[in-house]
Amino acid sequence: MSARDHCLACLNAEQPALFEAALWVAAEHDPTVQPQRLMGELENLKQQVDASLPSFAPQELAQPLLRRLSDLHFHDDDDSPVQPQAALLHKVLQRRRGQPLSIALIALELARRLEIPLQGVSFPGYFLLRVPGADHLLDPCGGRRLYTRDCRELLLRYLGPHAQLSAEHMLGCDARSMIVRLSRNLRHLHAQAEDYLSALKDAERVLQLAPPNLNDHLARADLYRHLDCSHAERFDVQRALLLCEDPALRLKLGDRLRQSSAQPALH
Repeated sequence: MSARDHCLACLNAEQPALFEAALWVAAEHDPTVQPQRLMGELENLKQQVDASLPSFAPQELAQPLLRRLSDLHFHDDDDSPVQPQAALLHKVLQRRRGQPLSIALIALELARRLEIPLQGVSFPGYFLLRVPGADHLLDPCGGRRLYTRDCRELLLRYLGPHAQLSAEHMLGCDARSMIVRLSRNLRHLHAQAEDYLSALKDAERVLQLAPPNLNDHLARADLYRHLDCSHAERFDVQRALLLCEDPALRLKLGDRLRQSSAQPALH
């Protein structure tokens, strides 16, 4: 099976294998990645973490787990601009630097192995974690507790002064949703690095895993434009047009469709 097929199999299993699925995403970009070997190597990290956890009830160990990861130098990647290695899980394990989602994926796998209850929360702009039933969220990079006021401030920082915090922002998310978000992160980072072929792999994965979405089709259309694939670009613009409910944007998409139709296809 291809790396993509392995990723899908992990997500479609009765008990989705989130961490392994994320490793297969990395393997799709780097054929030298061996997910099964990395799964085994994580056992060493689990033992390092477990040795220093306090004797608390499992539901009280999530924050100590995250603090221990921070002590082991797993931190938010502060490179500017952020590179794809901040989202590729094998690179995050190697460098101990990554985006919050990538750090969270490691924490979630360790929590699963240590039988510590922990969930991912797809918060806008910054991925968070939570213990089911707790009155706060957790920052995967360091374990800081975030209460409602902290979450509101975080939302304003990423979405601007008019953003409104809602209960939906703090709901737990499933394995498929996390791999979709990881794929969107990688699509953005690869496109930002002008690695459009890699970004196209991520864009295709998003459209394979997530419900049809105007923005996802437009993102892939933009990549096809960079790659001079006008026929493929038109396909995604057409799909975006079908999904669009904004009259002004529909006019722009219609103009773009006509412009792309007037250009000769190179592929």
